[in-house]
Amino acid sequence: MKSYFEKMTDLGSELKKGRIRWMTWDGDDNTKNLEDAEAQINEAVNQVKKAGFSTEKINARGEMTVWQRLEYLVDPGTWNPLHTLFNPLANDEGTTNVIDGLGRISGKWAVIIGFDNKVMAGAWLPGQSENILRATDLSKRLNIPLVWLVNCSGAKLPEQEKFYANRRGAGTPFFRHAELAQLGVPVLAGIYGTNPAGGGYQGISPAVLFAHKNCNIAVGGAGIVSGMAPKGYFDQETAELLIEKTKQFKSKPPGSVKIHYDETGFFRYVYEEEQGVLDGLKEYMKDMPSYHPKFYRVAEPQAPRFSVEEMYRLLPLEPKKVYDFDEILARLVDGSEHMEFRPGYGPEVYTGLCKIDGFLVGCIGNRQGYLGIGYPEYADYPGMGGKLYRQGLIKMNEFVTLCGRDRIPVIWFQDTSGIDVGDLAEKAELLGLGQSLIYSIQQTDVPMMLIVLRKGSAAAHYVMGGPTANRHNAFTLGTAATEISVMHGETAAVATYARRLVKEKDAGRPLDPVIESMNQLAREYHEKSRPIFCAKTGLVDEIVALKDLRNYLVAFTGAAYQNPKSICPHHQMILPRIIRG
Repeated sequence: MKSYFEKMTDLGSELKKGRIRWMTWDGDDNTKNLEDAEAQINEAVNQVKKAGFSTEKINARGEMTVWQRLEYLVDPGTWNPLHTLFNPLANDEGTTNVIDGLGRISGKWAVIIGFDNKVMAGAWLPGQSENILRATDLSKRLNIPLVWLVNCSGAKLPEQEKFYANRRGAGTPFFRHAELAQLGVPVLAGIYGTNPAGGGYQGISPAVLFAHKNCNIAVGGAGIVSGMAPKGYFDQETAELLIEKTKQFKSKPPGSVKIHYDETGFFRYVYEEEQGVLDGLKEYMKDMPSYHPKFYRVAEPQAPRFSVEEMYRLLPLEPKKVYDFDEILARLVDGSEHMEFRPGYGPEVYTGLCKIDGFLVGCIGNRQGYLGIGYPEYADYPGMGGKLYRQGLIKMNEFVTLCGRDRIPVIWFQDTSGIDVGDLAEKAELLGLGQSLIYSIQQTDVPMMLIVLRKGSAAAHYVMGGPTANRHNAFTLGTAATEISVMHGETAAVATYARRLVKEKDAGRPLDPVIESMNQLAREYHEKSRPIFCAKTGLVDEIVALKDLRNYLVAFTGAAYQNPKSICPHHQMILPRIIRG
C-alpha cells in the first residue's frame, strides 16, 4: 500500500503577501485578536494553577505539588492537559481539584490524573466526580493505562450534598476503576499524604499501588475516628475528649505504611522519596501492553509543509467571516497531504484520509462560503457552507462507516451553524439522515476526537462527532474562537419572543419591553457560548491555542494506535481503494 500512503495529494497552498493583506478583514488584525483572546484564556488557566497554597509552602513541607509531580513523571514535550478550567458548579476554589490530561510515561501514552494537593490537601469538591469520569472514559475509549497521583484528604464536608449522591457522584469513580480492571485496562496509583474515607478508596481502587513512606489510606481518618461516639451534642467535656483523641490520631493516623505494606500488603511498593514513587510508575509503564508504532504507521512522520502559526491569519475570530477549511487542515496534517473522499459531492463537508505522526486518520470538517448555483439540489435557495445539507450528511454517513470498517480513528473539525431547515429540508430527509449519522458513528467503535474551530450549533454539533451524541468521542477541544450553543442568540430570541411580539402588537401595547428582553437573551446566549464558559461547564474538554492543536492530534492518534482492540491490516483496507477508484 506504499503507493497509497507514502505520498498523498498535496493539500493547501503557500500564503503570499497579497493574500495576507486580503485576509486582514476590513483592517482587523486577526492574529492579534486571536492572540489576545488566547492570553485571556491563559490567564484563567494560570489562576487554576495558582489555586490554594503556594508552591513554596508545599515544598517547605517536604512535598512536591501535583504540577511538579506531573513534570517529573511525564516524558518532556508530551503533556496535553484536559479539563483545566472545568468547574461546572462554580466552586469558590476555581477548580474541581483534579488535574488530568494525555501524556507519555516511559514512551507509552497514558491518561494521567492527580489531586491538587495545594487546595484543601486534595479534597473532594463539587464537580470533581464528573471530571474523574471524563478521565476514566478517555482511558476506556483509547484502551490505555490510567495513572493516578493520589493525595486526597477526603471531602469538603460542608458541601456534601453537591457531590456525595447520584449516579455520577463521588462514589462512581470506584466502580469505574473496577470496570477498567475488568476490561484489562491497567490503573496505577502513586499515593501521597493522608487519604481517609473517600480518599482511602481513591487509593485502594486502582490495580497496583506505589506508596510514599509517609502516606496512608483508611476507611476513616483522624477526625472521623475521634468522633465515633459523641453524646449526640457537643459540650466542654466532649470538646476536651475530641482534642485528646485528635492529637493521638494526628500523630499516628490509621492505615499507615506499616499497616498496608507490612500487614495487608495492599501497597505493592513503598519509597523513601517522593520521586521514588514516580520512578516506580515510570518503570511499570515501560512494560505496559502496546504495539510498536511501526506496526500501524503507513509512512514516516512528517511535519506539515506550512507553519501552524499561519492559522492565526487563516481562521477569523469573527464567526460570520468566511475562510478555507482545507488551508487549516494543511497546517495540521503530515506533509500537508490528503486523500479526499467524494470531493465533488456534498461540497459543504470535507471528508478525507490524512496522516498524523505517520498514522492514518479520517478527517471531517465544515467548509465555509457560497456553495454555487443549484446546491442544495432539493431547494430553490442557495446553500452556504457551515450548514449541513442532504449530500453532506450522506457523505459523512458513508465515510465514517468505511472508517469503522478499516479501523481508522476519526478527527472531526466543527464550524457549523446547523442543519438546513424547512419543508424542503424535511422532504429531503435531513431529520432522518442526521439520526442516521449518529447511528453510523456509534456502529464504528473507533476512537474519535473533535475540534470546534468556531461554531458548534444545534443538532449539527451532536451529529458531527459531538460528545453528547456518541460514546466514541475521546475528548473535545475548543479554540479562542469557539462558540457552542443550541442556536445563535439572536435566533433564540426570535424563537422565544416572536409570538409575544405579535400579541403585544395586536393589543396595541408598546414593543420596547419585549425588544429589550430579546436583546437581553441574545446577550446572555453570547456570554454563555464563549470559550472559557464552554470549558468551565464541560462543553469542551480544553481550550487550546491554535499553535498547540497538532500536539493534541499527535497525542490522540498515538494513543488510539498504541493498543487498539481490533485491527484492519493495511493491505485489506477498502476506503483508500474506494477513493482512488
